Amino acid sequence: MISIMRRYPLLPMLLGSVLTALMLIFPVLGILEWITMIPMLIGVYLFCENENHSLKRAYGYGFLTVYIYYFIIYHWFVNLYPLDFVGMDEASSAVVVVAGWFGLPILQAVVGGGMLLAMHALSKNGFFDRFPLTRPFVFASLWVIFEWCSTLTWAGVPWGRLALGQIEFLPMVQSASLLGSYFVTWLLVAVNGLLAYALIYRPKAIVCAIVAGSLFCSNFLYGLIAQTVSYKKEENKITAAVIQGNIDSREKWGVDSYRITEEVYGRLTRRAAQEGAELVVWPETAFPSYINYNVDLQAFVSSLARECNITLVVGSMYAAKDGSTYNALFLVDSDGTIHEEYYAKRHLVPFGEYVPMRDVIMTLIPPLAEVSALDGDISPGLDSSLLDSQWGKLGSLICFDSIYETLAIDSVRDGAELMLISSNDNWFYDSAAVYQHQAQAQLRAIETGRYYVRAASSGISTVIAPDGELLAYIDPLTEGYEIADVYTREGNTFYTLIGNLFVYLCIAFCFFLLFVERFLHNLPNRSKKYNYK
Repeated sequence: MISIMRRYPLLPMLLGSVLTALMLIFPVLGILEWITMIPMLIGVYLFCENENHSLKRAYGYGFLTVYIYYFIIYHWFVNLYPLDFVGMDEASSAVVVVAGWFGLPILQAVVGGGMLLAMHALSKNGFFDRFPLTRPFVFASLWVIFEWCSTLTWAGVPWGRLALGQIEFLPMVQSASLLGSYFVTWLLVAVNGLLAYALIYRPKAIVCAIVAGSLFCSNFLYGLIAQTVSYKKEENKITAAVIQGNIDSREKWGVDSYRITEEVYGRLTRRAAQEGAELVVWPETAFPSYINYNVDLQAFVSSLARECNITLVVGSMYAAKDGSTYNALFLVDSDGTIHEEYYAKRHLVPFGEYVPMRDVIMTLIPPLAEVSALDGDISPGLDSSLLDSQWGKLGSLICFDSIYETLAIDSVRDGAELMLISSNDNWFYDSAAVYQHQAQAQLRAIETGRYYVRAASSGISTVIAPDGELLAYIDPLTEGYEIADVYTREGNTFYTLIGNLFVYLCIAFCFFLLFVERFLHNLPNRSKKYNYK
């Protein structure tokens, strides 16, 4: 078997990609993620053994491996079809879906292909001959850097974080409160890499197995302790409710949308208040209109908050005096006062809320510029813009914001004592995307040590404890509300204090290896010469 894989190393690489991607789609099987990457790492090691492979082939194999991983994860793009609710015909909808499903993995793979390229370059120069047991840790560090790069620029979408596969096994992700989800990623890749090494290079099998088992067990034990011990002071108790109207996108943006939304959200909010809700959170753009220009909307939310004696968080659009428009959240006090301050979404959805490189896109793929249901591009918020409530400062994230850890960190550092997420996942229906999006919110809760109240238009709506436990849950495509007690919290997790220091250490580690490799390469009388083609 090893001889076949040595001859065709791409096959085990792709097998590992497929198996690992399935763990993110079916996280109930996620514990297997600690071994699903073994074929991939075996393929990487065997490929790097062969000095005759070119660096060009290394990048190509790495590209394909990452591409397949993301292609499987993004299978839910087919659920977007048809995009008739934004006025697209079937042909244009098909173009957009195909461009998203086939194109977005390319953006990830362009960067991800560099992982195998770097491994092979080090191998060709003899680095791994001198330090063979560094292989698993080098590849783990490269994968961390790759995941981090997936958060950068408009093209970066960190949807495939390896830590998401562990969300059904919460003890395994508690270490994210120390060094972020990137540390969980590093552990996953390192354990898989050590086991793969043990299968190929038998003389080191026992050492590799012991180290892999130690990493796995210590991470698991830390998680159990972290979930058992209350390590943060809880302050004010709040009875919070999430409202899920489950209004279809065709109705939400239709001519009768205001009446439908007012009836549904008014009815559900009143029922939640009758059961004791004090803080009620609505989804992103629950009312798809400009609240500062819509007098009827202002009167409705103000009177509803007074009638129910609740603090209400409303998702709506906002038109600034300078002509900018924002996707925003507003706080309405129990006396009906609508706060002038608002939170504006910071990380906008490319092609959904604005069109990057508009001139290029309009020339190459015109339908992509028509995906948004809005008339034009909206503007991003510039800071955390905490909302002042009677219980303390509330931090906010809107939909796409929640998959970027730095936005949550900034909110907590600025003083957020409770976090809110308003989301619109209508487009995803009941696909794997809604579950993956929800899992991202659980990671943010663990990383920042805060309670999260997450209201989504058609699901999944949840209330999340600081250890990622779901205190309340509403299934996708379900109309309803759920109530749970949450607490404001002060202080920081170690991760919110240091941020992505672990990522920077991985980058420094790889640059250090590059320096060592260059130094060794320049030593005189080397016993071996390597092909750099």
